[in-house]
Amino acid sequence: MLINPKFAFEKAMNYNFAIPSTNFIDAMTLCAYLEVAEEEKLPIIISIAESHIQYIDFDDAVLLAKYYINKYNVKAILHLDHGQSFDLIKKAIDSGFNSVMIDASSKPFEENVRITKEIVDYAHERGVFVESEIGHVGSGDLVGLSCSADDDNIYTTVEEALEFAKLTNTDSLAISIGTVHGNYIGEPKINFERLREIREKLSIPLVLHGGSSSGDENLNRCAKEGIDKINIYTDFIVAGQKATSSEVDYHENKKNVKNAIKDKLRHYFKVFETKEV
Repeated sequence: MLINPKFAFEKAMNYNFAIPSTNFIDAMTLCAYLEVAEEEKLPIIISIAESHIQYIDFDDAVLLAKYYINKYNVKAILHLDHGQSFDLIKKAIDSGFNSVMIDASSKPFEENVRITKEIVDYAHERGVFVESEIGHVGSGDLVGLSCSADDDNIYTTVEEALEFAKLTNTDSLAISIGTVHGNYIGEPKINFERLREIREKLSIPLVLHGGSSSGDENLNRCAKEGIDKINIYTDFIVAGQKATSSEVDYHENKKNVKNAIKDKLRHYFKVFETKEV
């Protein structure tokens, strides 16, 4: 069933854990996430990323998500990840999503505020939770593309985070403190001092994008020290890729891929110290 994001994140903030946000691209990845959440009796954020519509039709994704969230005995949030098109964000809200992200982080501060506030106003009129981003997490457009510290990261400042939250009335804020999207060469150096400063000043949930390849110790510390939602995608896909073999048939490969993704999510539930809500 769908749960209230505000309630779930208040629990995460109060008990120092993070909830994983998992992007699905087909029925298999979706069911893998939900099966583990049901087994572990833990909350899950089921996400459809705007950039992944190249892999799955949006309308099909919505139908699948709604059907399987109702089928499994789970507490889930249905979330649009990295929404950039107002039309798509509006469509997600009108389709029953209870959480959406507006990502205008690559825009100048004033434009990011204007765009985000427009989404917040529309969503809040319909009771939908909004995530936004200030600063910028460097990224690659394709799964498997390696990223490094040379990526276009723009670290979030405390002053901008406070001003942005005040001006937009956003419900949660994704901040840039050293992670990148995609596969990372080496292990990122997380700016925990910046995280602590933002957490002390800002009372809304904080989000970490680019969780894949960021290191278990880093992610555990992020969850304990103020991050309430951590996005993971590439690590699931890489785990699935590694589980394939030319020595077995298609059906066996599919089963192995699904099990590898499930094992990876079980691992991250432990790393994030996710608790029941």
